[in-house]
This record gives sequence, C-alpha cells and structure tokens, in this order.
Amino acid sequence: MQTKFTKYEFSILSIVLVSYFMTVLDVSVVITALPKIQDDLHLSTANLTWVQNAYTIIFGGLLLLGGRLGDIVGRKQIFNIGLIVFGLGSLLVGMANSSMWMIIARGFQGAGAAALAPSTLALLMDSIPAGTKRIRAVADYGAVAGIGASVGLVIGGLFASLLSWRYAFFVNVPIAIVMFIWATKAVHATKPQKGSFDGIGSILSLLGMVSLVYGILLVSTSATAWVWILAAVILLGLFVVREVKVAQPIMPLRVFKNKERTGAYLSRMLYLGAMMAFWFFITQFLQEVYGFSPLMAGLGFFPMTVANFISALQVSKLTAKFGNGMTLVGGLVFTIAGMLWLSFAGSGSNYVVAVALPMILIGIGQGAALSPLTTAGIADIVPRDAGAASGVVNVAHQIGGSIGLAILVVLSTTIGGTALVARTALALRGGVVFLIIALILTLVLIVPKKAK
Repeated sequence: MQTKFTKYEFSILSIVLVSYFMTVLDVSVVITALPKIQDDLHLSTANLTWVQNAYTIIFGGLLLLGGRLGDIVGRKQIFNIGLIVFGLGSLLVGMANSSMWMIIARGFQGAGAAALAPSTLALLMDSIPAGTKRIRAVADYGAVAGIGASVGLVIGGLFASLLSWRYAFFVNVPIAIVMFIWATKAVHATKPQKGSFDGIGSILSLLGMVSLVYGILLVSTSATAWVWILAAVILLGLFVVREVKVAQPIMPLRVFKNKERTGAYLSRMLYLGAMMAFWFFITQFLQEVYGFSPLMAGLGFFPMTVANFISALQVSKLTAKFGNGMTLVGGLVFTIAGMLWLSFAGSGSNYVVAVALPMILIGIGQGAALSPLTTAGIADIVPRDAGAASGVVNVAHQIGGSIGLAILVVLSTTIGGTALVARTALALRGGVVFLIIALILTLVLIVPKKAK
C-alpha cells in the first residue's frame, strides 16, 4: 500500500492545515490579549466576554450550513468564499475602535471560519483516499486543533506586549490572500450535489445556540436567564423536528446512527468545554495572580504547546499500535491528571511545580486526544454526508467550548465569588468532571468499536 502523499495530495493537505490552523488560532489568540483589548476599547466585562463568544457562537452556529453548502455548491467554492470573508473579518477586527464594531467584526470573522472549517476536512477526505494516508492526514488535521489553540495563546501575548493586539488579526489577511491564490490554482473543483440548503434549519440552530449560551451566562446575574434557556430548548427542539422532516437537512440525523461518531461528538464538546475554561482562567491567573505581562502569560503556556506538538506527532504511531479508541483514552487520562493538578495552584505556589508541570500533562493529553476524536467523528461516513459530518465535528468543537466555558464561568463565580484563585480552582475541577464524563463516553461508545 502506498504511504507517501502524491504532489497533489501534499498540496491539498498543506492548504487545508494552514487554513484550519488560521481559524483555530483565532479562538485563542484573543485570550491573552483580552486585558489590552479591554483597556484600548474601554470594554465592559460583559462586552469583553462577547469578544470571544461572538466568534465561537457564530462559528459554531453556522458550521452546519457551511458544511451543507460545501456539499451542494462545491467544496472549493465555499472554501474560497470562507477565505475571503475570514480575511476581511480579520481586517475589520484589527481596525475596531468600539465595542460594537469589535463584536460585529468578530461575528463576521466567525462566519468566514464556519465556511472554511467544514470545507477543509471535507476537501481532505475528497482528495486523499481511505487508508494509511488518510489516517495520517486526519491525525495531522486533529493535531492542528490543539496546536493552533496553544500557539494562539503565545502569539496573542507576543503581539499584545511588543506591538499591538491588532497585529494578531492583521496577520491573517496576507495568509488568507496567499491561501486563496494557492487554492484557486491547486484545488480541483468537486462536483456539486443536486439540492438546496435548509435556511430555516440554519436560523433555528444559530438562534438556539446563541440563546443557550447567553442564558447560561445570565444565570448568576439575571432572572431572565431561564427565559433565554427555555427559548433555546424550544428553538433547538424545532430544529431537530425540522431536520427529521425536511428533504435535505443541514444536519442529517443519520450521521448520529453510528455510536462511535455520536460518542466522538459528545466527548469533543465536553473536552473543549474543559479546555476553554482552562485557557480563559489560567490566562487571567498568570497575569493577575503571578503578575505576568501578556507576553509572559503567553509564554507561560509554552510547556503545554511543546508537549502538545510532540504528542500530536506520535498519534499515527499510537493509533496503529493501540487503536484509535485507546489512544483517546490515554489522552483523556493525561488531561484529567494535569487539570486536576493545576487546580491546586495558588498565589504562593511555584510556577514550575504548580503550573508548568501540569501543563505538560495537559499538552500531552490534548495532542493525543483531538486527532482520535476527529477520526471517530468521521468514522464510516459515506461520501454524500462528508460535509455534514465535518460540520458536526467542528460544531462540537466550537459550541462545546462556548457552552462549557459559560457553564464553568457561572458555576465558579456563583460558588467562588470574586476571588480569582478560588474561581480558577472551581472552573478547572468542573473541567475535570467534564473530562471524566468524556472518558466514560469514550469507553462505552468509541473503544468497543475499535476493539473488535
């Protein structure tokens, strides 16, 4: 069996990985720069939260539509449109001079990412045949999800301290232009499927997700929170009903008939919920408790970034030896151990012992977990549903992060009060609970398939 990529396959893989890296990077690049952004734009705490959530919610809410449009219009066309929208959104974010401008621009950027992300994974599946080469390619794709997020923390702190947080977004513009030119020349156009996209379903899913996250964020501060949560339940319920009845759904429910895929989606949501809380709280912890600058806070994540990179490079070998499911189990166990250890960090603790060492465990775990989750999320999928399954993988990634962060922020604030050390500890231990549930789901739904 041929194991080396052809020139065309390598070109597609490079375009896919760089483009996906760019979208994942922008989930975390803003985190270490948040204090600087808040000072420059005079943002309230609520508006500051929406600088992050506007991107992730729109990104996650439109992913299903992005995946379906790729099936109907063509992967290459939607991929190129996504690059244009994402690049323009990045430019607008970098030019923002008010909270409203910033939040709208982040949402616009998220819309571009929603077109890009499912198209990247679907293009990879279209262009690289099933077998050893695709396993390697999907492993690389999954690794980018973790490495991009980790590197984003460092880059965000670097620009915020040495130049301006705006450059962290401006840098996307030339990258998007180069990728657009390269993809236009290199990527073969896929044959569009006959059909139409489900606009009503897209609106219901987007409004439902926004209402759910917003309602959770309001739980500790407003009695209207439960109204928003109830509205979310109704909207998402209507979305599911529509997907059952509509001829060409944006989220075909047959995607969930496979237990391995379903387990991967649920576990990915829980994993990203825990990781988003980790990034969000530890960034603040390093700056406010340890007194790190944004640059030092970004570099403070370096042990995790290096461990993540090394671990991700070994995934193909690990899955070949132990299977996809057991590699995922190992990644979850390492992440649980690291996050639990980190939750005991305090104002008087040593950075190396209390933060850096547990970060290494988290990095190893993340590098070993995200690729297997991606592989399981597209397991045994038929070509006609490749775009839809790719969309669901990315929806689980983005929406899981938003909902998980919202839940853990509310719980930590309600129980821990205003003390950052206490809130951080509670959020991380809540993340450990998420990860343990993900581990149980993996053992029940994913591992048995691979053990046969």
